[in-house]
Amino acid sequence: MTQNNLIRLHDNDNVLIAKTPVSIGQDLPGLTARARAQVPAGHKVAATRIPKGDPIRKYNAIIGVAARDIEPGDYVHSHNIELIDFERDPGFGQDVRAVDYLPEAQRATFQGYVREDGRVGTRNFIGILSSVNCSATVISRIAAHFTPERLKDYPNVDGVAAFPQTTGCGMSSPSPHFDLLRRTLAGYARHPNMAGVLIVGLGCERNQVADLVESQGLASGRMMRTFVMQDVGGTQETIEAGIRAVEEILPIANAYQRQTVSASHISIGLQCGGSDGFSGITANPALGAAMDILVRHGGTAILSETPEIHGVEYMLTRRAVSPDVGQKLLDQLDWWAQYTRGHNGQFNGVVGPGNQAGGLANIFEKSLGSAMKGGTTPLQGVYAYAEPIDKKGFVFMDSPGYDPVAATGQIASGANLICFTTGRGSMFGSKPAPTIKLASNTPMFERLKKDMDINCGVVIDENITLPEMGQRIFETILRHASGEPTKSELLGLGDNEFVPWHIGIVS
Repeated sequence: MTQNNLIRLHDNDNVLIAKTPVSIGQDLPGLTARARAQVPAGHKVAATRIPKGDPIRKYNAIIGVAARDIEPGDYVHSHNIELIDFERDPGFGQDVRAVDYLPEAQRATFQGYVREDGRVGTRNFIGILSSVNCSATVISRIAAHFTPERLKDYPNVDGVAAFPQTTGCGMSSPSPHFDLLRRTLAGYARHPNMAGVLIVGLGCERNQVADLVESQGLASGRMMRTFVMQDVGGTQETIEAGIRAVEEILPIANAYQRQTVSASHISIGLQCGGSDGFSGITANPALGAAMDILVRHGGTAILSETPEIHGVEYMLTRRAVSPDVGQKLLDQLDWWAQYTRGHNGQFNGVVGPGNQAGGLANIFEKSLGSAMKGGTTPLQGVYAYAEPIDKKGFVFMDSPGYDPVAATGQIASGANLICFTTGRGSMFGSKPAPTIKLASNTPMFERLKKDMDINCGVVIDENITLPEMGQRIFETILRHASGEPTKSELLGLGDNEFVPWHIGIVS
């Protein structure tokens, strides 16, 4: 509910959100007090007196307690909010509501690439993977050979993309880190947006190419080739061999053509970065509304960034389809508590400078908005990083909050599109699954029009309802899934954003 320049998100809230900047002494409609400080747009104003130690509520959720007495009209932010942990009942399954799935004949469609195993891609790439950093330059040189001019005779091929990475050796094996890397590489190798793949290794690394292929059940053949530099003859020889292999794959890849398929084949990785005080009011809940629509059409929505549900995880566990699913999410959070212990990481309360400047005081407040991207449908499953997702509907995949790492895991898990909300303005893009960027506020959207795909600021500026905005987002997803380039694709982003999660030692 908007009161001129102030937004009340819930009747029980004791803070309001400034729609535009508030000046000292400014009248505050609906309050008896005037503004006692300057308050930037997207930041919080006290609606009532909040005694020291009392909870501060936003969306009727606790985001901290008053670090000192707060008076009506005060600016409320990290200087007078104390983050405290509190007991949260997981309430497994108590908010589960049946999904009104649409019959197959009524589901939306898009134009996708159907693979031999029935999976569907939104893009048609040839990918080149490195088993180890030592072959990263070689795969980049192979991909660089295939300029737009050299690909002009293959209009159905979106590009030849290299995915260099920084590890693969100097790591313990076997180990969770080693398994995670192999799982990530395999997820890209078998991704439905890939028509063909080369895997290139050095030869003496821990992550041996032959073992990678065998352990992950990857089938070598005409559409997947492997090269070991020490066996092929070195750097230049491997580059030349890789170029010849791609040239052989190109006509086969080009034979794929888009065809009409159900929206049930769409799998969205949900991301947010550079969040601000408007993210939880516009872009995130609007994207959540779009995901509710996608789930009704049989599709999949993948929420991740585990540190960014800390403090509001009960909102997800209460939607878990079983206690086991809910407990698996809590177990992931317990792992993160141990992993980050003693560090000034986001999980322990310290959000980034951009989040602070945008109006988010701590991780609980950030998490409150972040979790909204997942919509309201039941939580069907919880997955490890880059683990293949085998359930439809709303699911969760464990990952850091760092966007390139989280998106890399989601794509490896099978996401064929990424939807990325931002308040401060992210310049992220990805391959082979393209990124759609959603702006939380109109000023940023106008300032960064060449990077933003959708302006969710109209939810505030034009009183567009969240269901209406969700429908707009869903329709935009269908267009981009069908091949309409996203802004990040037009800018050529995605060649440097493949960042597998490093969780182990380097020795």
